[in-house]
Amino acid sequence: MSLIAPRYRGIYLALFCLFALFGISMTVIGASLPKILTEFGWNYATAGAVIASGSVAYFLSSMAAGPVLRRFGPKRAVLSGLVACILGSAFFAATPSPIANLLLNALIGSGQGFIEIVVNWSVLRMDEKGSGRAMNLMHGSFAIGAVAGPMAVGILISAGLRWALLYRAIALVFVLLAIVVAFLPFSRLGREEPGHRQRNKVAVLAKQPLYWLGFVTLLVYVGAELGVSTWVAEFFVKVFLANPALGSFMVSLFWIGLLAGRFGAPALYRGKQQVLLVACSLLLAICVIALAVLGYLQTGGPASIAAAVALVFLSGLGCSVVYPIAVSLVGASFPGAQSGAVSFAVAGGGLGVFVFPYLMSWISQTWGLRAGFMSYAVVAAVTAVSSIALVAAFDKERLARGLEH
Repeated sequence: MSLIAPRYRGIYLALFCLFALFGISMTVIGASLPKILTEFGWNYATAGAVIASGSVAYFLSSMAAGPVLRRFGPKRAVLSGLVACILGSAFFAATPSPIANLLLNALIGSGQGFIEIVVNWSVLRMDEKGSGRAMNLMHGSFAIGAVAGPMAVGILISAGLRWALLYRAIALVFVLLAIVVAFLPFSRLGREEPGHRQRNKVAVLAKQPLYWLGFVTLLVYVGAELGVSTWVAEFFVKVFLANPALGSFMVSLFWIGLLAGRFGAPALYRGKQQVLLVACSLLLAICVIALAVLGYLQTGGPASIAAAVALVFLSGLGCSVVYPIAVSLVGASFPGAQSGAVSFAVAGGGLGVFVFPYLMSWISQTWGLRAGFMSYAVVAAVTAVSSIALVAAFDKERLARGLEH
């Protein structure tokens, strides 16, 4: 069965490619950070400020993208995001100036927020059956980019080439995709009501529990995902006494699990997406809790390392569908105001991007790495609780409207 109707396939394919590049642009700065620190002479505080500028801009732009999309349409909204990403990527790391790079990374982050909202909104409009499979697959493309970006940095460095060339290449591909996007028939997706009637709808949204649950779910989900993927390598080396190569591979293994779920769910699962969301959020919570507890009980050994490796993969698998299905449920619940509802939910994830890294680093610095990872377990558990509450609110809302769920 086709994921989307034939008339949408051109739009979907173009946005799929765009979202993969979006994934690359989100992860490439972290992968190139060691070279940035060495060549530019930055300290950790300076690098943190530059990285945070992109996260803050992403959060703010994801909030602003909804109204812009309603007023000017998806094409103008996504093109404005593309222009910001092109300008930022074309000049980022061209100079060691912290201020210049902070502003350029903020420009990239602001463009990413617009791209995120428009892509999610567009896929919701294309998914006429509301299965969520098209959304899962679309977010799989982001995961591909998240894996490909760091790999590309490694290849450039290994070849003795300038790592900053990747930013110029990203800008060039963004230009090519902007040309394609300019000719996409977004009119087939329809438009939402602009102006006063839409503002009234958004005011009503704020009174709905599901509106806030989408925000909270993505907020804590991002915290769990960032916590595991960012710290799992160090956790393996310091707690399980694994060698650094195995620790680094754990990051890849986590993303492999996430990729497997995002592509496997649309291909293999035909049931209700609410059930899949609950199952995967519980899997995420159980695995991260088990990994954190295992860190307290063991300090190494083949058995504990083997168990921890399996838990990392399963944690990635549990993460795989939480974000896309949460966005799908929020969008399906507010068909007349999807852009406002989705942009608010995505803003929750944007807030998590720059809040949790600092919070969790402080916990790890103060009480140790085991305590830091246990905090990730708590966040993963909250993600499961919030996901269950989101599904309950979604089902209640569907029943109230007399729809099957």
